[in-house]
Amino acid sequence: MSILKKLLIVLWRVWFYVLMALPILILFPVLLLLTSKERWYPQFFLLARFWATIVLYGSGFLPKVKRKGNLDCNSSYMFIANHTSMADIMLMLYCVKNPFVFVGKQELTKIPIFGFFYRRTCILVDRNSQRSKTQVFKEAKKRLDTGISICIFPEGGVPDDESIVLDEFKDGAFRLAIDYQIPIVPLSFLDNKKRFSYTFLSGSPGKMRAVLHPMITTVGLTQEDKRSLKIQCREVILQSLLDSIRI
Repeated sequence: MSILKKLLIVLWRVWFYVLMALPILILFPVLLLLTSKERWYPQFFLLARFWATIVLYGSGFLPKVKRKGNLDCNSSYMFIANHTSMADIMLMLYCVKNPFVFVGKQELTKIPIFGFFYRRTCILVDRNSQRSKTQVFKEAKKRLDTGISICIFPEGGVPDDESIVLDEFKDGAFRLAIDYQIPIVPLSFLDNKKRFSYTFLSGSPGKMRAVLHPMITTVGLTQEDKRSLKIQCREVILQSLLDSIRI
C-alpha cells in the first residue's frame, strides 16, 4: 500500500470519528434533555437515527436495505445482527424504525462524547461479571415493559480473526426473547467488514448492504428450545453472508 493511500485512509477514518462527534456536540443540550427521562427515549431514538444517517452518508457509505419482512411499529422485537465494524451501530439505527436499545459492552463508554450518551441510553454488560449479566435481564425487562425493543450482537464481540465469516452466538439474546416471548428479527450486514473493519488501515466508501430478514417467532418456546432457536437464527444470517461472498 502506497504512503499516499495510507494517508488518505487515515484522514478518512479521522473524518468518520469527527462526524460521530460533531452532531452530538451541536445537539448536546437537546440530547441531554431527552436522555434525562426514560419516557422521552423514543424522541431520542429519532435523533439517533438522524445522527446515524449523517455519519453513514457523510463518510461516503451508501446504505441499501433489503426488507424481507414487515414489522409492527407498536410491537417489541429482539434485533440481532453480525458484528464486524463500528459502523454496525449506525447501520442498525438506519435499518430499524422501531425504537430499540442496544445491549453492549462497557468498553464503548470510553469513546469521547459518544460514550457519554451510550452510557445513558444503552444496557451495559461486563462480560466478566455474572452480576452484570443478571442485571442486563432486569434492565431489558424494564425497557420491554415500556414497548421498547432490544438489540444485541449475539457474537458477543468482533472476532479478532477477520477471516471468520460469522462467529458462534452467545445465549443472551435468545434467552431474553424466549423469556418475554418476543419475535427475533435477524439482520445481515453484508459489506461492513469490507467498508470499515477494525483494521485501521483498511476500508473504503461505497455500498453498504443490509438484509432485514422475516421475524422468527418465540411464542410457545421454552428455554429448552434456546439452542435450536440460536442455531436457526445464526443459519439465517450466515447463509446470506455466504451468498453475498459468492456473488
